[in-house]
Amino acid sequence: MRVGHTYTRHFDLETRQHELLGMDLGEGAPRRALILGLILYALWTGPLLLVFGLPNEITFTLYFLPPLITAVYGTQRSHGIERRWNITGWAIGVRYLVLGHRPIICGGRRAASRSEWLPRRDRWAGKTELLLESPLGGLVERWLGAEDAAPAGAGGPIRLAARPRLYGPDAVAKAYGRKISQQHQKGEA
Repeated sequence: MRVGHTYTRHFDLETRQHELLGMDLGEGAPRRALILGLILYALWTGPLLLVFGLPNEITFTLYFLPPLITAVYGTQRSHGIERRWNITGWAIGVRYLVLGHRPIICGGRRAASRSEWLPRRDRWAGKTELLLESPLGGLVERWLGAEDAAPAGAGGPIRLAARPRLYGPDAVAKAYGRKISQQHQKGEA
């Protein structure tokens, strides 16, 4: 048996920024991490500046730390899928919890109706216990939907009880409508 190996992870070269606005960064910071950090700072600090104004000594941490922590831990390699950053896994996880995903039916030959998607309560199972016990429990319960609400048009699971059978050449020929004995008789005559 042949075994294939993927070596592309070993050839992943990372560009680094060694100088920024005249400041020496030493060995350099990864450029993609810097770009992600700048985008996060713009998306986080912009609305905070518009709503609350300039930060003071106490609120500076609120302005500065969340994008920094997200950029530092988000640009590290994921342990599950080595080619992805952590922030990609986080984004996919949040998207799944909020929006769900479209199930693949018949290998994609038919689009799934909305009733065939997983309900929000099933997607959030195991992640909402603390919220349900909090004062916001009523709102969370209403947002998740009813406990036993089955989506319209969805039935119970279909249990498959397939049993394999082995057919010989005579059964295959019989299935095609031919008779082996008649062919043998013609061949012998």
